[in-house]
Formats: sequence, C-alpha cells, structure tokens
Amino acid sequence: MKVLEQIDGEAGQRVVDSLAEVSPELGHQVVAWAFGDMYARPELPPHDRQLVTLGVLTALGGCEIELEVHVNAALNVGLTPAEISEALLHSAVYCGVPRAINATLVAKKVFAERDLLPITNVG
Repeated sequence: MKVLEQIDGEAGQRVVDSLAEVSPELGHQVVAWAFGDMYARPELPPHDRQLVTLGVLTALGGCEIELEVHVNAALNVGLTPAEISEALLHSAVYCGVPRAINATLVAKKVFAERDLLPITNVG
C-alpha cells in the first residue's frame, strides 16, 4: 500500500476500492503484485516505470481509466507534462495515431484538473 500511495496517491486507492464489491482479490493483487512486487523493484526508477506504463496502456487502447491514474502517477513521480506529451506522441509511431490521440486527450484532462495547461515547452 505504501508504494501504491507514493505513486498513485488517492487515485490508486479509488481503483482498489472500486473493485471491493465485485473482485476484492483483484484489488489485492493490484496492491500486492503490481505495486508490492513490480513497482518496488530497484532496477527501474518510478519515473521510468511510468513511461513504460503510459506507452503500454496507450498501445493497448481502451485503457482510459488506467491511463488517467497513470498520467497522475507520472506527474507524482516527477515527469513533466511536456515529457508525458512527448511520450504519448512517440507512441503514435508504434501503436497508431488514434490510440495516441485518445491517450493524449486523457492526459489533457489530467493536466487541466491539475492546472497544468497549456503546455508551452513542446516543440
């Protein structure tokens, strides 16, 4: 839970809580496996793990709920809005423009909620 709170903040707890009535075990696995085991590994810093996560969720498509959580998490671990936007732009090359647009619009929503728009240092 400590790693989940550090990375995802309240959004991570909301995901776990949303699963409580239908699949509490899935919520437990998110905390225990994804954050207790994988995110806690020292080989990649949280900053890099979030870049990977954003790329994979963008490529998968249909992951807007998780993308919203992880765009927030990326900001929480020190990525800038410009870095996140650039990562999502880069993903268009490998997973397609429609998925990159969907992910970017999710990021825009998060940036707006955190009063981070407009992004002025993107070329």
